[in-house]
Amino acid sequence: MKTGLRHDEYVKKLLEQRQIEDRKKDPIHEAGDRFTSPAGSTSTEEIRVFNEYMEQANLFKITNAAPAQRKYLMLKRFFKMKRNQQVEIFSENGENTAYTLGKVTAIGRDFVMLTNLKDRIWLPYHSILSANVPSGIPNYSNSHQSYIFDNDLKRKLLLNFGQTVSKRDALIQQFYEETLRTNLRTWRGIWVKVTSKEGVNSGQIKDVKDNTLFLTSMNKKMEVDLERILSISSLRFLSLLTIFSKKIGV
Repeated sequence: MKTGLRHDEYVKKLLEQRQIEDRKKDPIHEAGDRFTSPAGSTSTEEIRVFNEYMEQANLFKITNAAPAQRKYLMLKRFFKMKRNQQVEIFSENGENTAYTLGKVTAIGRDFVMLTNLKDRIWLPYHSILSANVPSGIPNYSNSHQSYIFDNDLKRKLLLNFGQTVSKRDALIQQFYEETLRTNLRTWRGIWVKVTSKEGVNSGQIKDVKDNTLFLTSMNKKMEVDLERILSISSLRFLSLLTIFSKKIGV
């Protein structure tokens, strides 16, 4: 649009109008409705590649500085890279070595949870001897998986992160690092088989307090030290019938 004004005259007039105009605050910038700034000035793919490199470089520096934490940090990083994928784990099982194959469902601060068609297995990091991708299964990263994006969920995470995550167990597993103690507390009431350094106990999870897992079975109460646990697996109905029949001598 031609105004017939010189550039300096046009700028002066524009500034005068700017001073007297009625300014209204954009609703999206109200308190509690602010969006985060971009992660960087470069392209998204470059940011992702750099972040992965930075995380790995930092991990090796941390493990070199704290060798005692090396096993836990490496296992946690490995399982995070294989979330929702199949892995095989060799772990302690008394005098023998146990082999577990399953999909990585939850990654905690000191444990990993695997699931398969039949069972749900908790394995503390201290009992794991080695973990790997099974032979014959493609080794691919999470960045190449197909995701279904929920725009409404994305908006809720941006605007009300804490309340949104606390309502969904899947999001809690994604964003927070639970301990074995806090995770087992959410599974109170289910029947499990607990393998510890002292032996095998089967029962219903009653509670988890301090560093002790409390089980109940046919009016019998059992206590298991979490630091002595080698593995925990859920029990199916047929397994329960077998256990009860042995106890009553059928």
